[in-house]
Amino acid sequence: MSTLLVLGGADGAISTLRAAARLGLRAACADMRADAPALRHASEFLHVSTRDVPGLLAALSGRSDIVGVLSPASDVNLPSQLAVARRLGLPCGLSDDAVRASVDKGFFRDLCDGLGLPGPRHAHGPPDEVAPAVPGLRPPLIVKPVDSSGGRGISGCAAAAEVAAAVEAALRWSAAGRVIVEEYLAGDHYTAEAVVDGGRVALMGLAERVLTPPPHFVTAGHAMPGGEPGLAAEVRRMLDLVCAALDYRHGCLNADVLVTPDGDVVLIEVGTRLGGNGVPELLGLVTGIDVVEAQIRMAIGERPRLAPRPGAHAAVRVLGSRREGRLAGLGGTREIRALPGVADLVLSAAPGDHVEPLSRAGAKLGYVVAGGPDRASVRAVLDQADRLLRVELADLPAGEPPP
Repeated sequence: MSTLLVLGGADGAISTLRAAARLGLRAACADMRADAPALRHASEFLHVSTRDVPGLLAALSGRSDIVGVLSPASDVNLPSQLAVARRLGLPCGLSDDAVRASVDKGFFRDLCDGLGLPGPRHAHGPPDEVAPAVPGLRPPLIVKPVDSSGGRGISGCAAAAEVAAAVEAALRWSAAGRVIVEEYLAGDHYTAEAVVDGGRVALMGLAERVLTPPPHFVTAGHAMPGGEPGLAAEVRRMLDLVCAALDYRHGCLNADVLVTPDGDVVLIEVGTRLGGNGVPELLGLVTGIDVVEAQIRMAIGERPRLAPRPGAHAAVRVLGSRREGRLAGLGGTREIRALPGVADLVLSAAPGDHVEPLSRAGAKLGYVVAGGPDRASVRAVLDQADRLLRVELADLPAGEPPP
C-alpha cells in the first residue's frame, strides 16, 4: 500500500492525515513527541526529529512504499520536506527560495522590496548588525525571530529603548541567531490560503483574521470570504509575483496580509504549505473543493481538479484557556460536533496537559470550523460552541514549572 510521509504531528497535521486515509493512502507521521496530537490519526509513527534529514532517511531506508512527503501547517519542516523529496526522487513543487521565504522573514521582506511591493521599513540579521539600524526606524516597532512561527518570540516596542530586551527575547526562539525589527503597521488583518499550480495561484480564498491584543498577536479566528473582491484580486496578483520570483511550481500557500489605513496591501509573511488553524478547511467549505486532498494529490504527482463552487461562508474560532493550569477535561465537545453548521472540532490538548492563555499558537486547545449560507449564521454557531465548551482545570502543583 502506498504511504505518505507527514512531517510533524501537531494539530495542523490532523486534516492531512485524515485526508490521506480518505484517498486510500497509509500515513507515516514523523515527530520527536510520542504524544503529539495528530499521531492517533496516523497509520504509522516514526519517532525521529523532523529536522533530522539523515535520521528520516535512515528510518525510510529500504522502503519502496513512500510516494510523497508533506509538511502541513509548519514552516520549520519545509527544508526537510524538500531534502527528503530530492533524495528519494519524490514529486515536489518546492524550490530552495520557496523554502527560504517560508523560514526566513528577512529574506521574504527583501524579496517583497525587490518586487516593489509595499511593506514596513525594517532591519534584519544578527543583533550586532540590527542595532545600528534601529535609530533610523520609527516606533512603534515589532521584533521577531527571523525563523520561528506561531507567535513565538514576538514583541511590540513602543520606543527604540525597548528593542534590546525584545531582541534578547526573540533570540531565544531563533535557531539561526537572527532577528528582524520592523516598523509597526496598523490596519486590517487577513489570511490568504491558496493552491499553486504551474507556478501561479489556481485557487485562493481571503479570510478576515482576528488577532489577540498586543504584544502577542496570536491568531484567534478567521472568517471567509473576507474583504472586497478587489482586495482578493490584488492579493492574488501579488502572490503570483512572489511564486514566480521563488520558482514555486505547485503546492499550497498561506500568507498573512495587512491592509493599512492608506490602502496599501502588505504581504507580511508567506508559507509555501497549507495554513494552520483550520484555514484550508474554510477554503474547502467556501469553494466546495477539498484543499487538503488537493495538496496530497500534488505531493504524490497528480493534478487536482480545481473547479470552485463559490457562494458559502465559513469561519474558524481558536479555543483557548482563560488561565494557566493542568487540563482536567473538556466538556461539551459531543454537543459542539452535533451543532448544525459545525464542520469540524479539532482538539490539540488532552487531559493532563499544561495549558495557558492564548499567548502563542502552541497554547491553543484546538479550534472549531463552521460553515453556512451567510456570515451571521456562522457566527451564531460559533458563539453557541463557545457557550457549550467547558474547560475544566486543575491547579498546577506548587513549585512545578511549566513545560
